[in-house]
Amino acid sequence: MTTEEIRAPASHATAARPAVPQERQATLGQRIYRYRFVYLMLVPTFALLLTFNYYPAFMGLYRAFFKWDIGLQPEFLGLGNFEKLFIRDDTFIKSLRHVSLLTSWRVISAVTFPFIVAELIFNLRSNVHKYSYRVLTILPAVVPGIVILLLWQFIYDGTHGLLNAFLEGVGLEDWQRPWLGSPKTALYAVTFMGFPWVGGVTVLIYLAGLQGISDEVIDSSLVDGCSGLRRIFSIDIPLILGQFKLIIVLAVIGGLQGWVAVFVMTAGGPGTASMVPGLWMYNNAFLWNKMGYASAIGMFLFVLIMGLTILNVKFVKTGDY
Repeated sequence: MTTEEIRAPASHATAARPAVPQERQATLGQRIYRYRFVYLMLVPTFALLLTFNYYPAFMGLYRAFFKWDIGLQPEFLGLGNFEKLFIRDDTFIKSLRHVSLLTSWRVISAVTFPFIVAELIFNLRSNVHKYSYRVLTILPAVVPGIVILLLWQFIYDGTHGLLNAFLEGVGLEDWQRPWLGSPKTALYAVTFMGFPWVGGVTVLIYLAGLQGISDEVIDSSLVDGCSGLRRIFSIDIPLILGQFKLIIVLAVIGGLQGWVAVFVMTAGGPGTASMVPGLWMYNNAFLWNKMGYASAIGMFLFVLIMGLTILNVKFVKTGDY
């Protein structure tokens, strides 16, 4: 066999190689220039994000190290705001205990009651009934949140509230009390409002995960005699751990950041019986103009939420990670 015959297949193979697309040969700068109009269309969006989202957030983190009262020149304090926060501010320490209770219940209620309702809907045989119940679970999300808070404020009213009227109707007059006006019950009243804790999109998130389980897996489990609670704990929950992780993260963020419900229901009172860090930050910033101290509270909440989110992502294992 001649040298030309040996080289021929190699030449043929070389010729058979697909040509490198011109797009890959272009440099990064050339590709950006080619699609310059697309990038220009994105500039206003990112400019607005930087101006109204990122700049205030980073400025708040920066001002956490200053004594910054509105109308006065900022004074650098270093860690002075944080020293006051954890050593001399008893209200803030108290608010941490309160928000721990609120967040713990928010996580527990978010991973239990909506999941139970999602399982009940998922196991319905009629598609019409499944659709109807999905609509019913999302309807509360249409109602403005402030309306729901005011409704619960009326339920807890000590004089004409529905809760006290119900207790009177069942012969439990001794249990009647001003639920939002008593330091012993105000925090618990705010914590447990929202019964039955299944409204909104949480049920739909669980239901979407359950519907993503293949029919073959469910049919195989039935053939093996895995049904009812055994199927829920052995198949359903392990296969939708991603949804549980998402709900836990959202519940922790919402619980630690949340203060609007407390503000509307009790304004942190009576006294500081239901104060939470978010509301304490709001009071320092907009009632007493202590923007630097409020920024320090915000920075602490940012670090705390970020740390808990990272821990959840790292230790709550799913099939996707």
